[in-house]
Amino acid sequence: MADRVATEVDVDALLRRAGDCGASLYEIDESTLRRSADTVSPQGVLSVVERRPAAPSVLATTDLVLVLAEVTDPGNAGTLVRAAEAAGAGAVVATAGTTDLFGPKTVRASAGAVFHVPLVVGGSAAQVLDDLAATGHRRVATRVEGGVPYDSVALDEPVALVVGNEARGLSDDLADHVDDWVTIPMAGRSESLNVAMAGSVLCFEALRQRRAARPDARNGLDPGRSRAEGSSPP
Repeated sequence: MADRVATEVDVDALLRRAGDCGASLYEIDESTLRRSADTVSPQGVLSVVERRPAAPSVLATTDLVLVLAEVTDPGNAGTLVRAAEAAGAGAVVATAGTTDLFGPKTVRASAGAVFHVPLVVGGSAAQVLDDLAATGHRRVATRVEGGVPYDSVALDEPVALVVGNEARGLSDDLADHVDDWVTIPMAGRSESLNVAMAGSVLCFEALRQRRAARPDARNGLDPGRSRAEGSSPP
């Protein structure tokens, strides 16, 4: 933590919370901060933490999952994690070839959501989708054209929403591993949405359907985070 933080945040509260978590605390000068951070204008507080991806077993406990299949841009990945968490998803899965969900750009783009939703690092997209089928999830994937309208598919049941690479989308080789292909209709001249926007639309369509189907989910409950009646989100 740099000296200037004392004028920008409640230092006592910050130190107290970090200490309560068992963190070791160090005060550093501005030049050390700039050398250690990877941003041009660091905020004044840095942390070094252990990465703890969630165990794949968490997928069996939630009925709303977002799968990132070879999403390579950290900004897109972070935005997708943020949207999934905000929509009540119980987990986000990154297949092989997806950018690091714990990378600094992804973490910043997620606005902290990476700390509030389980992140699972999986294998190949085909294997991840087969594993989700085995846990009872319907696999709904996006494509630019040729799919059914995204709001015509039931997303209020156990479902895995699947988005693909920014340039290539999802491989045709995954056709046997997907249950439904959906397309977001366009009224304007744009050919498509980028992956972060498309994934966000799907996440909130799932939330809309769940809120409509479950009156108890309309007041901020977590509609996708646990299949067990009355259980807490992971």
